[in-house]
Amino acid sequence: MPNAGLGTMQVAPLRVIVADDDVLVRAGVASLLTQAGHDVVAQVGDGMRLHDAVRELTPDLAVVDIRMPPTHTWEGLDAARIIRDESPATGILLLSGHVEVETAVDLLEGGDGIGYLLKNRVLKPADLIDAVQRIADGGSVVDPALVQELVRRRHRDDPLAELTPREQEVLALMAEGRSNSGIAGRLVVTEGAVEKHVRSVLAKLRLPSAADDHRRVLAVLTYLETRSSS
Repeated sequence: MPNAGLGTMQVAPLRVIVADDDVLVRAGVASLLTQAGHDVVAQVGDGMRLHDAVRELTPDLAVVDIRMPPTHTWEGLDAARIIRDESPATGILLLSGHVEVETAVDLLEGGDGIGYLLKNRVLKPADLIDAVQRIADGGSVVDPALVQELVRRRHRDDPLAELTPREQEVLALMAEGRSNSGIAGRLVVTEGAVEKHVRSVLAKLRLPSAADDHRRVLAVLTYLETRSSS
């Protein structure tokens, strides 16, 4: 009978492998999955045994700690990549003790049947079971803390993030090669207003000291580089 803490949501039973070198975490995740009606077919503590278990048992889902023995760096993540290549039908739920933005971006960009949760969220029964079901259904799950860090980092790394919408419009028109008077005509504002926006754009982009014409070119290059990489 399902544990009351898991709610009354009915889920299709899945065959799951749990891989984590922390015995308590591994046993806790396995217990929650079992209580929810899933079949935990193996519990392992390192990447090599995870490889072997997936090849032998062909589970529906592998719950994988990113850091496992022997070096506790990326063994779990490397194992997950191999599983995705060899057994693309196997869903993968990655676990991490910390927000590590760059670690699993390539897997997450694949989109289907993949998830990334922090361990403190995984041990909340409702969050774990919901994530497992969404991955089994072919969806993706990303921990809200990771999403927040990605947004913060993108904002921090985007040189255009500080510009107002009007300043971004002005810069886009500068990139089209328009003069201040041409921009003024396009936006139906005075040329003085455009000059004020241009000065603000140059200041916010923190361009090196140079003649205004050269800084204008640097601003356009910054705009084009940012747009081409987004």
